[in-house]
Formats: sequence, C-alpha cells, structure tokens
Amino acid sequence: MRWEDSDEAAPGIPARVVQYEAPGAGVDDTAAVWKINEGDHSFSTCPFRIKFARQDVLLSVMVSFNLAVKVTEKFLTSAVLLKFELLYTPMQDNMSEVQNALDNFSASVHEIRVPPKALLGVHSYCPIHFDTFHTVLVDLSIHVVLLKAASGVFSQKMFRTSTFSEGHLSGNFHSEFGAANNQALVTGEPGVDSKDIALWKALCTSRDILLDKLQNLGRAINQRIDDLDKTEHMIIQLVKRKLNGHVRIFGNDKVTENEKSMLERSVDVSSSSSEWPVVSNVEMLEGFQALGSQLTSIWNAFLRFHRRHRTEIMEYLRGVWAEDRSTDWSMWLVHSKLDIPQQNSANGDVDDNTQSILVAGKAVPKKSNEDPAITAASRADLHRKSIEQMKINTHYLQDLQIFGNITQVPVIYVERLLVPCEKVSKSLGFSGALEQAGTSIVPKTARDRLPLKVTGNEPGRNGRALRVVVFVHGFQGHHLDLRLVRNQWLLIDPGAECLMSEANEDKTASDFRELGQRLAEEVAAFLKIKFSSASKIASYGSFRLSFVGHSIGNIIIRTALTDVAMKPYLSNLYTFLSISGPHLGYLYSSNALFNSGLWLFKKLKGSPCMHQLTFTDEADIQNSFLFKLSQEKTLENFQNIILVSSPQDRYVPYHSARIEMCQAAMRDSRKGPTYTAMLKNCLNQILSPATADRTFIRGDVNFDTSSQALTLNNFIGRAAHIEFLETDNFARFIMWSFPKLFS
Repeated sequence: MRWEDSDEAAPGIPARVVQYEAPGAGVDDTAAVWKINEGDHSFSTCPFRIKFARQDVLLSVMVSFNLAVKVTEKFLTSAVLLKFELLYTPMQDNMSEVQNALDNFSASVHEIRVPPKALLGVHSYCPIHFDTFHTVLVDLSIHVVLLKAASGVFSQKMFRTSTFSEGHLSGNFHSEFGAANNQALVTGEPGVDSKDIALWKALCTSRDILLDKLQNLGRAINQRIDDLDKTEHMIIQLVKRKLNGHVRIFGNDKVTENEKSMLERSVDVSSSSSEWPVVSNVEMLEGFQALGSQLTSIWNAFLRFHRRHRTEIMEYLRGVWAEDRSTDWSMWLVHSKLDIPQQNSANGDVDDNTQSILVAGKAVPKKSNEDPAITAASRADLHRKSIEQMKINTHYLQDLQIFGNITQVPVIYVERLLVPCEKVSKSLGFSGALEQAGTSIVPKTARDRLPLKVTGNEPGRNGRALRVVVFVHGFQGHHLDLRLVRNQWLLIDPGAECLMSEANEDKTASDFRELGQRLAEEVAAFLKIKFSSASKIASYGSFRLSFVGHSIGNIIIRTALTDVAMKPYLSNLYTFLSISGPHLGYLYSSNALFNSGLWLFKKLKGSPCMHQLTFTDEADIQNSFLFKLSQEKTLENFQNIILVSSPQDRYVPYHSARIEMCQAAMRDSRKGPTYTAMLKNCLNQILSPATADRTFIRGDVNFDTSSQALTLNNFIGRAAHIEFLETDNFARFIMWSFPKLFS
C-alpha cells in the first residue's frame, strides 16, 4: 500500500490484525498463520493448499495499515494504490519450506486505485482476480474514512473485509491508513489558512459519508445500529458557523447552498466582511479534536456492526456493485437497437429487401461499396479519441486492469433486438421431453417415483435451479481457453455449473459431425451425473443449459445440438454466447493471406472441417455441411443469443461472425443466392417467436492496437482473434450490461 505519485514515500505499515474466526478449509493447520514482512511492510495471509478445481477458503482476517503523509496537499490530490499479490509455490512436505518459498514467487498481481475524493469515504465491494496457475477470486469489501486531525497530525482510516462466496477463494481484510500533517495548526497568529479550512471540510465530508453509509447499511439489511453518536459537539458547530463566513473571506472555495443557508442563520451576511467572525487557532484545534473524537466513535460503532453482520453487509454491497457496473463502464460501450425486419406474413421468413437486420443493423444500398468492417473500425477509433475527453467518476474505487489506461480498453458497440414471445402451450418440460424422446438418464423405477417434473426454464416449487454452462474452444485450442469468460460468468452467477469441454482437444481438424457428436456425448454424460437419481431431479426447480464458444467451437456447438443425445435438453437451452464464430463459413473471406494458408492447409493436411468451412466438401454448395446445418433448428431454442465479433479479426469474416449480409454476396450471382438463403435460415431461427422473449445481441469489439508491435499475428490478422482469449474486458462489459442473460 502506497501513495500513487511518489515511489519514495514510506509505504503503508500494518498496524493491527484481527482474525474474525478460524481459517476455513484448505488452510493447513500446521502453518495457518499470517505474517508481516518488515522489509516492505506487506501483510500475507496464512498459506492454503489448492487441492480441487473448485474450492472455498475462508481466510476471515482483518488487517489495518498506517500510511504517512507529510503535506496536506498530497492527501487532497494524490491517490492510494492497493497492491494484491498471489504468492505461489509447489507443495512441499515441510510446510515451513512453503512459508519461505511464498516470499520469493509472485505469481500474479492485481492493483486497485483509491482516488483522492474516494479517500474521504468509500464503502464498496471489490472482487480481486488472479489467473495464474489457478483461477482465484478474492471477495472483499473496502471501507474508507478520514478519521481525525489534531495538533498538526491527522489520520485516515480505511476498513475492508469480506466473507467467502461459494465456489471461490475468499478472504476477510481490514485496512487502516494513517497520515500526518507536519504543518502546525497553532501558529500563534490569528485565524487559520486555507489548508486548515480544506482539511476541516474534508473531515466533515468524511463524517457525513460515514454516517449516511452506515445508516443505509442498517436499513438495507434490516438491522439496528447501536451506540451511534450523531450529535455535533458545540465547538464543532461554532467552527462550522465561523468557517462558513471564513471561506468567503479567503475566497478560495465556493460556498455551497447548504453552507450559504447555515451562514445566513449564524451570521449577518449583510454586514461587512471585516465584521464576520474569525476562527482562532485554539478553536480550530479543539474543533479538530472534537470532530476526530466523533468520527472515532462512529467508526468504532461501524466496526462492531460490521463484525456482527459482515455476511449480510457483503451481500448487500455486492448487489450495489453489480448494479453499478454498466454505469461505471459505460464510456466504453455504445448501445443501439436493431429494427425488427419485415417478415412475409405467409411463412414468417425475413423479407429479401430488408437490410436493417442483415447489414450492420442499418439499411444499406445493394450497390454500396462501403465495407462494414472498415466502417465499424473507423467508428470505434473516433469514439476512442472522445474517451480521452470524458470525465471519470473519482468517488469510487478503480480497477487498474481497466482504468490503468482508459484509451487501451476495448470499445464495444452493442446492437440489441428483443423478439417478443408467442403465446403457445407450455412445453413438455425436462421430464416430459425425456419420455417423448424415448431416452432417459434416470432408471425407469426411479422415473416412476418422480415427485416433480422439472419444467424447462420456469421456476419450480422449491425454487432451486440447475444452471449448466458449457465452454467450447476453437481450432487447435485448449479446454481452458475460455477461462476468463468463465470467471466473469461465475462472478455474476456463483452457483453455475461449468463444463470446460475437453472432448475435442487435439482433434479439431476432424469432420464437424464427429466433433459435434463428441461434444454432445460429453455434455450428456455431464448432465447424467447431475440427474443420476430421482431425488436429484426433484431437488431442482428449473434447469438451464447455456453454451459459450470461440471460433469454430461455435460450429461444433450447433452441430452437437443436432445430435440425438442432446434432444432431451433442447427445451432447456438458455444463452448462446458466440465469440468470433464463422457461422456462415469462409465463402467470402477478404483476407488473401489467410485464404492462401487455408488452401495450403487443406492440401497438406486434408482437414475435413476446413473443407466444410470453405464449402469445398461437396460439389454442390447446397449439399455442403454448413448449408445443411443452417437448415437445422440449432438457434431457435435459445432464449438469448449474443454474437461477438471484431472488425480487426481477419481470421473469421466479419459478416460470418455477425450472421449478416456482405457486399460480395450481393454482387455474386452464382453463389450469392445460396449464401443469402443460408443467412435467412439462421435469421429466421433467431427471429422466430418463442415461448419467452428472446434477446438477440450483436457485440462489435474494437481492440486498441496502437501499442502493439508488428508481429506475424498482426500481419496475418490473427491478433484480434486471439485477443478474445487473452483479455476479459470485453466480456466484463457485455456480460455485466446484461447480467440476467448470464444468471
């Protein structure tokens, strides 16, 4: 912990540690001790063992820091950085060796910035992520208050704590900053200077924020706060009345409406400024001491209240944080609506003349030569330049993974369409679908005793829901490629069951039919475990199945949905998040270098999936795999469909990832009609009425490439395609803007 603007300033020094309760599972009893490093004044939690893929560790500890400041201006203008490190070492038989090794291996770092205005008072949830060796989420909340100032010394105290969240590593932390102002307030001269006034106003603001937040917390969790001192001491009232006029004399600050009202009640504003009361040094010193005492009393009441209700406080603050995400990150998102295209009344097909849904959400003349990818990239560059002029809210904590350099964060254009539901009879539901399909994951004797039929996505009597999310990697990918998206999903919905598909690792060059069958069998086996008995089925009030795919993983997902093994679950499909998926193949790829490599790869490797993606698997294009896949109802059972693309991704055609018309197809009289028919097949599924409103979103992600060196990946257009796997800011922005689609 340190001041942001000076590396030479003394770091924060741990002042006290409180262990709320015994460490939780995963902490070895022989080494379950926290420690303080006297060299860099850092605090380390007790070490814990990672034994399972998903594990909860309750650290439940509070630590306080003192942070020195020599001048008032630093406190009023400088931010504080909180640095969190994940320390790692391989397991040793002797736990003392682990203790020593932990000091030497920093696996990952996550930094949080506390802006100057936030130092006056912040009460916020703050998730800390690590993604090295093991995915780790530390749940904590941060509470900041400027506590007191007297005799040339003031201190600021910050408290943060948390409780564990199921499925994640968690910990409780408490932190306390101290600060010192070496400029004596008692100068022997009448009156006080503007620095004293600024400090006084800061203390009053901190007290008001603390009182307001504490009372809000009590109301939010429906708990009474005992021993809360809200009465102002007489000396505080005196100094406030005099300073309301004193500020006017110095002219250093504008008088707020509240201050003006108090001033009019305390002094005669019609009198000359020379007659206004002046605060003496003794009064100011006594005022600082009284105000500091009141702040300390309120703060201690908060600590007692927090200790008793920290779980409820954490849950409330997490909810507030979640609601604020779309607002705090709004500068990087531009929202618009897609117009519902005209449909033929006879069969509900998309009209041939409708371009508002086919081309970038806007009507485009058929003879236009404008490339939508170039237009989208130019539009994003203009918005990125405007971000530099935008004001950032400095009253809240700032995650430096996002706010470190705001111009390097991806810009996302979101187009949204809500397809209204159709009033139809209810589906057979999960159990009914099993019976109709003649397939079962439960022994017949158990089915006969089912006390409850689990109905699609509707809540059941017991209210418990099984939410399964399947993540599918792309060509020559790894099952953990989409772990960053999974982490965000779990942050939104900690109770989700995640399957990182491994069925097609090292096999992605195969025929899509084989790839889809393997995925379908893998998902069915995973669900069979979840529904292995009648009691497990009866325990769920609803069941939702969602898919996330990257690159050709999206084609594998759609192919798997046509397999007989997936038939019992089609009525339970919920969200489909497609990240740069070539849904319409590579028929009109404009990347000549990539096309050459693809041709060479097909010649040398004879990869069936590459032939299918380029429509060379059949002599007649209408007999090709992708065209026939477009005729299958692979999309219409999803309640939410999100297509994420990037104009900078030259590996997957822009129009193919967005499922929209392209200019080349409009000019092609030979293959263009087939492409258009395939496009209409997909859009008809997306726009077809369902039993519930369907959300259709196109997310256009534009990465900052200004600082990237010219590499082979950039040259061949692969950099943006891989960027989807190496960063998660785009996923944060989209998923937290529409959290209901992922929970």
